[in-house]
Amino acid sequence: MKFVDEALIDVAAGDGGNGCVSFRHEKYKEFGGPDGGDGGRGGHVYAVADANLNTLVDYRYARRHEAKRGQHGMGSDRFGAAGEDVTLKMPVGTLICDAQTGEVLHELLRPGEKIMIAKGGEGGHGNLRFKSAINRAPRQKTPGKPGEQKSLKLELKVLADVGLLGMPNAGKSTFIAAVSNARPKIADYPFTTLYPNLGVVRVGPQQSFVVADIPGLIEGASEGAGLGHQFLRHLQRTRLLLHIVDLAPFDEETDPVEQARAIVQELKKYDQALYEKPRWLVLNKLDMVPPQERAARVQDFVRRLRWKGPVYEISALTREGCQPLIHAIYEHIRGAQQAECGDAPADPRFAPEAQE
Repeated sequence: MKFVDEALIDVAAGDGGNGCVSFRHEKYKEFGGPDGGDGGRGGHVYAVADANLNTLVDYRYARRHEAKRGQHGMGSDRFGAAGEDVTLKMPVGTLICDAQTGEVLHELLRPGEKIMIAKGGEGGHGNLRFKSAINRAPRQKTPGKPGEQKSLKLELKVLADVGLLGMPNAGKSTFIAAVSNARPKIADYPFTTLYPNLGVVRVGPQQSFVVADIPGLIEGASEGAGLGHQFLRHLQRTRLLLHIVDLAPFDEETDPVEQARAIVQELKKYDQALYEKPRWLVLNKLDMVPPQERAARVQDFVRRLRWKGPVYEISALTREGCQPLIHAIYEHIRGAQQAECGDAPADPRFAPEAQE
């Protein structure tokens, strides 16, 4: 199935039903009085975050979504029924924007989160509402109000803790397959990855994090070259970026340092906030480097790149060095979560004095 992370849709809430003008006509009641009921409200349009969805492909082909209008009011004090609501299921991480202005209206960040994106019109008043001591036979009524209509742009930003960054064929897909349950397509040619892959990395019991693998970047990606620029938005919600570098490129004339610098520059051009996220350097494919040359090659690479941050040496193919890396990632993410939300309060049932 093709990965779709953008869609344009039109939503229309239902119009309210009209009020009714009616008078009671019963035997032996010559002056029965007004009994026209109100119209029902129009149906609302809701969006709900569904954890079972991971693309917006359903909205690529179904563009128009309309709720039912409210039923008109009727005589004998009968009010119209409300129009049926419409609920649109969307992936967690969907951004709902105004298609005309680009303004962000809503974000679906939690599974099951439900928001109203178009409000139904209120029902009109029947003549029963206008009855008074002075106006005993009102003939006024009001029409139902129209429901909201909007053109919306849906944009999916996957929710992941860690994002993988690097050139095509740097070994990102091999790495995510080695440490998680994801099974992306892996081949020996560039641009094998055509759409983002998510993998859950389990570090221990109730200890896990989510990794996002996007198509590789090339120089000029921020201006639209290659595939990765289409999916850089999926890294904006991550807490940590892993810059994976092929330390043993197939082409001997390729300089890994120049490639790493190009990736960093593209990141900076695309989004300054993304560039300033915590970023670790992961030197991959060490199994292709003779053991006696590894230390010197790593040292030379770090020196030429002038890198001051954390450096990890791995081989995604043989999984060498992967376990220490994922444990360090988990500790970093847990620390970031505690800094944002604080430590969860202890359950009083398990306090020492409660156990005595």
